[in-house]
Amino acid sequence: MKRIRRTVKTENSVLQAPQRSKKQKTFFYGSAFGKSHLQTLMDWGTLPLHVVLHIFQFLPLVDRARASSVCRRWNEVFHIPDLWRKFEFELNQPATSYLKSTHPDLIQQIIKRHADDLQYVSFKVDSSTESAEAACDILSQLVNCSIKTLGLISTAKPSFMNVSKAHFASALTVVFVNSKSLSSIKIDDTPVDDPSLKVLVANNSDTLKLLKMSSCPHVSPAGILCVADQCHGLRELALNYYILSDELLLALSSEKHVNLEHLRIDVVSENPGQIEFHTIKKQSWDALVKHSPKVNIVMYFFLYEEEFDAFFREETPVTHLYFGRAVSKAMLGRIGMNCPRLIELVVCANGLQPLDDELICIAERCKNLTAMGLGECEVTCRGFIEFVKMCGGRLTQLSIMEEVLIPDNDYNLDQIHSEVSKHLGRMWFPDMMPTW
Repeated sequence: MKRIRRTVKTENSVLQAPQRSKKQKTFFYGSAFGKSHLQTLMDWGTLPLHVVLHIFQFLPLVDRARASSVCRRWNEVFHIPDLWRKFEFELNQPATSYLKSTHPDLIQQIIKRHADDLQYVSFKVDSSTESAEAACDILSQLVNCSIKTLGLISTAKPSFMNVSKAHFASALTVVFVNSKSLSSIKIDDTPVDDPSLKVLVANNSDTLKLLKMSSCPHVSPAGILCVADQCHGLRELALNYYILSDELLLALSSEKHVNLEHLRIDVVSENPGQIEFHTIKKQSWDALVKHSPKVNIVMYFFLYEEEFDAFFREETPVTHLYFGRAVSKAMLGRIGMNCPRLIELVVCANGLQPLDDELICIAERCKNLTAMGLGECEVTCRGFIEFVKMCGGRLTQLSIMEEVLIPDNDYNLDQIHSEVSKHLGRMWFPDMMPTW
């Protein structure tokens, strides 16, 4: 019996050992921090307001709203005006889009309590007309706003174009009239019209610096000219070629106007042969560059080969050229002869005729060229190496599809990367797929 008791005693002592260790561990933490200090650390409500505000700025809206229910102090932070200066309304229909959407209850709370605080606002909508109409409804309620930047973004097809012109113009006018200090507006692919632009100019001519309105079919050359005549602080402008005019370039070149920094022109045709493109006079381009010598003139072409006749017959001060469809050898030849300010050239497709002579002409005459991209084209390896040799290290971006290069008697595909790398001063390989 004595032996049995000793065994039990030994087992008990073994079982109790972890408990003593746990007590010692607890005692260690307690001695290091103290009970009151632990309570202070766990009291999130005592964090300084500026710390909570900084945390909230990194949270998505839904998470921010949930965090505001933690305590009264956090709810106060949730309504600090600084949190609502910049806001993006995401409007997507669950049935047609996998993208998240701003909850309607939160939208109403924002309109009710924070419309006055909104300054940098954007609306991101999916392809549904319902989402675009919801964006217009919100815009119509921003009667007490002081918005500085406004962006309307369609993530898929341009759904704003499905909204009635009257509804859209009415909603946009509310913002134009009440803001008084708009500096940046991005309204591409929308039914904005000339009367809306007149309201914009009447209320924001002193502050407007950026206007992007490509693919806005209801705007006429006279409508955009009104903007250029009155908004002398305009520095960036994006529009379609059909509303570009000599009068517009001259208005942007007037003594009252600040130096233009960026001009983007989209040249688009959906039905070949149905649009006759006009020509801009060389004198108008010269006036713009004389007034704004550092201006970037960016042109995106989505035309068919037979529609390029009106372009680059005379010297044109374009700096960036992108061809989204096939472009002829003759057109590329004119670019080499008449685009001395060219910095970047991207050709997605050309045909089955080698472009050696055209590329060499561009390298010789376009001394500012630093970026080149070629897709479905053909260039002999020798011609390509000659082009790179003439441009040298100033070619900071060179994206050429491997199938573009045609082996010849001088070079094959295995040799070309080393030759090109030597002239560029850095390692280079042809691309397996387009990177632009």
